[in-house]
Amino acid sequence: MLNRMDRPQPMAGEAEVKFLDGDFRIVKPGAFVRCAQTGVPIPLEELKYWSVDLQEAYVSPAAVFERQSAGRAR
Repeated sequence: MLNRMDRPQPMAGEAEVKFLDGDFRIVKPGAFVRCAQTGVPIPLEELKYWSVDLQEAYVSPAAVFERQSAGRAR
């Protein structure tokens, strides 16, 4: 084919991420991380919520709240 553009394959599997203040660094490439509260996969391009102290990702503000509430109950 003429003018065919080869696109890179999307990353598959779970990524390993180092969570920083306001940013994160990918340690092991992958397509997603799992929510620490729900176990739901979160695509890296949609990752917005995490804990630097606990090094955990969360799918939503509700999951953050649930995790913090569970931590206080201990």
